[in-house]
Amino acid sequence: MISTADFLTYTQWMAIATVICAVLTGLGFALQWGIRFRLVGITGFMGVLVVGLFGLSVVPFTHPLIPGSTKYSLVYDNGGNQLVIAVAPEITETALKATLQQALGAFSSYGRLGGANGSLVVRARTIIHPEPGVSRPLFLGEVERSLMSRTTPDSEPKINQRNFQVLQRAIAQASNGVQ
Repeated sequence: MISTADFLTYTQWMAIATVICAVLTGLGFALQWGIRFRLVGITGFMGVLVVGLFGLSVVPFTHPLIPGSTKYSLVYDNGGNQLVIAVAPEITETALKATLQQALGAFSSYGRLGGANGSLVVRARTIIHPEPGVSRPLFLGEVERSLMSRTTPDSEPKINQRNFQVLQRAIAQASNGVQ
């Protein structure tokens, strides 16, 4: 993946090319070349590309990796204040906390609407199978972040202990072969 430092390098080279093209455009007007108006369009377009590349060099594309987080998949996202991620049933409490923080960092953006309380809530769930042919979603925890003020710290992930115990019993039954 292209990094922000790469985009900064591309911005510098594109800016140099734009200046050269602007000099050619000025020379075209001075010497009454037939393509002088095309050169104006080319120079303007190159200027737009420089601004775009500079914008890409300022905004980071990757989010910091939280140590201990595990893989998750996005199950539900309303584009505003709620999203749900799915985690593996074998997840531990510490890994769940780290994974919730990772998802919160990955999906918090300035474009989200915070709803009534102005915050983003990330919930984690997994699927258990209490009996053959039956699947049941089990919510394991959640974390919340204010979208109005980026200076406030994230809240501590809240783990649903009762559901986590149900999950541990289901894993233990599955490993014993009991359904």
